[in-house]
Amino acid sequence: MRPFVWRKYLDYAAISDVHSIKRQIHAHKGFSKITVAGHNVKLGRGGIREVEFFAQTQQLIAGGRNPQLRDRRTLITLERLADCGWIDQSAAEDMEAAYRYLREVEHRIQMINDEQTHILPKDDEALARVYHLMGIRGRSEFADEIRSKFELVQKHYSGLFEHEPDLALNLGNLVFTGDDDDPNTLETLMQLGFQRPVDAIRTIRQWHYGRYPAVRAPKARERLTEFTPILLDALARTENADQALLTFDAFLSKLPMGVQLFGLLKSNPHLFNLLTMVMGNAPRMAEIVSKRVHVLDALLDPAFFGGAPTAEQIESALAVTLDQAGYYEEALDRARIFVQEQQFLLGLRLITGTITAAELGQGLSTLADAVLCQLLPRVQQELEEAHGKIPGAELALVAMGKLGGQEITCASDLDLILLYDFPEDVVQSDGKRPLAPSQYYSRLTQRLVSALTAPTAEGVLYEVDFRLRPSGNSGPLATRFVSFKDYQSNDAWTWEHMALTRARVITSSSPEFAMQIDCAVSQLLQEKRDLKKLATDVCDMRARIQKEKPAKSPWQIKGIPGGLIDIEFIAQFLQLAHGVDHPEILQTRTEDALLKARDFGVLHEEDADTLIPALRNYEDLTQILKLAQTGHFDPKTAPGGLLDLLVNAGGEPDFERLTIYMQEQQIMVRRTFEHLIGKVEEAEKTS
Repeated sequence: MRPFVWRKYLDYAAISDVHSIKRQIHAHKGFSKITVAGHNVKLGRGGIREVEFFAQTQQLIAGGRNPQLRDRRTLITLERLADCGWIDQSAAEDMEAAYRYLREVEHRIQMINDEQTHILPKDDEALARVYHLMGIRGRSEFADEIRSKFELVQKHYSGLFEHEPDLALNLGNLVFTGDDDDPNTLETLMQLGFQRPVDAIRTIRQWHYGRYPAVRAPKARERLTEFTPILLDALARTENADQALLTFDAFLSKLPMGVQLFGLLKSNPHLFNLLTMVMGNAPRMAEIVSKRVHVLDALLDPAFFGGAPTAEQIESALAVTLDQAGYYEEALDRARIFVQEQQFLLGLRLITGTITAAELGQGLSTLADAVLCQLLPRVQQELEEAHGKIPGAELALVAMGKLGGQEITCASDLDLILLYDFPEDVVQSDGKRPLAPSQYYSRLTQRLVSALTAPTAEGVLYEVDFRLRPSGNSGPLATRFVSFKDYQSNDAWTWEHMALTRARVITSSSPEFAMQIDCAVSQLLQEKRDLKKLATDVCDMRARIQKEKPAKSPWQIKGIPGGLIDIEFIAQFLQLAHGVDHPEILQTRTEDALLKARDFGVLHEEDADTLIPALRNYEDLTQILKLAQTGHFDPKTAPGGLLDLLVNAGGEPDFERLTIYMQEQQIMVRRTFEHLIGKVEEAEKTS
């Protein structure tokens, strides 16, 4: 027999087949009712097999991503399912008690005539032997006791399998076969709220004719047919049933296969409400689902219904999934699947109001940190197999930009710098094909970039940017620590020191090396500066950006005058100007830097009252926009659900008022920039 292979994600269409098997057992063996005499304690209703199926089915759902649940022992599995939140503790205790009791009864049955049977005797005398061996004196006492165990098992088992939703809703006629439109179906669709029922019938008929790859398989069409009533009912509950159907049709057209999705939605129709919410509010997320249906798997995990996962939970879950990889390329694929799932789940939590936009940014940054920390050693190991190690070397990966500030969005590149150091007497690595240290770490960086950006079967992990390294694109990919310090002290431009305010060591070969980097960055940022030159340089930098990437719509939140860049530049200016006297303001998060600047008196209260609420509003809206769509945001063509999300996040009564509020904030932020730093327009004239 071939060994069982745990899947990374599951064909949920197969889950309902487990219950079908159990129904067939009941029908074939004739044990569909709970009795005492003549009842099969293994295969009958409420019997041992139902306890085992109860545990095994949930192992199939969750065991692909959680090796802790891959145990052959039923009782251990029940205990671990409870520990992981898949079942209640009381259910685990009930099923364990029933399982132990029924196994004991089974053993007593087999002891009587020393035969392999699981059926309670019908003969009163033989039955009495069974319950006497159990230490029970009377038949009625035994009957009450064993029946209570059967019923308890059946209750928990039924809760998992048998209360499936009735897909045959009483909506009226729904006939989509044949060449002519069924008049009663037209009437049903109109009553549901479809304004163009003829078009709706034509669309659905094409599904049943196998128009798309997802519905070409007969089993997929069969499951879609079963699911169509609940699908139409859900679409009809949206603001525009016809548009919702077109959106679902576009979604369906991009699916490579449909059996898995239709099986999942059939077994868990509440997921369809989440899916329609995604399609109505966040086209970018809908695109992810259409390409990577398995991201929906994680919605069945009980942990989804809590808040955002902690850093420890993300790190632990990622470590588990990477450790399951048999080889390097599989680890890269598993990392991509994990990130897609977690980004989707974090985004869905934002859309449903479980977390805030700020928590989303923190969660996405924590996820990126974990991936970088756990992939870098694997990339190193691949390099070491060919080239060995640099004896006594140190290595650190430093986050810059939005990642350094732990404020990334779903669409952010990762700004990184790789720093290394080694003893002066070391000239090459110690492997079969030795490399000079500079070559060695350049290769390592190239491999890391490839591990993150190379498109595999599971897509791209992250886009990365190493342009913030010393000398930018003209410099080496990896930088020796002493060269980094020398460049930053003697040759760096003001904008490079501005970028340095967000430098954060993600991972390091030793705590001592990380501390050396932190100390060097702090010393660089605490240098005394010519404030007039600093202000001129910052204005010039802002003018260049404004000229090269002009922004006119208030919804170009990052680049518009008075937008996000203005606030970030103010925070960085204050840090470079006053870090020498108040090192406490040297914070990588923009909001933290502004709050510290206010607390230490280098930012007036009225300016802080302008900048901090505007920053929070900008970041909230940006997180939603980057999550929901790709490309530029056009309010005229954006889905109504997306506009509602923005209005809700902005705290205004409608979208028009939110836009006006944004414009007012942008005017106030630009005024604050001008009186703190200078006029950008004047810098534009001289640049």
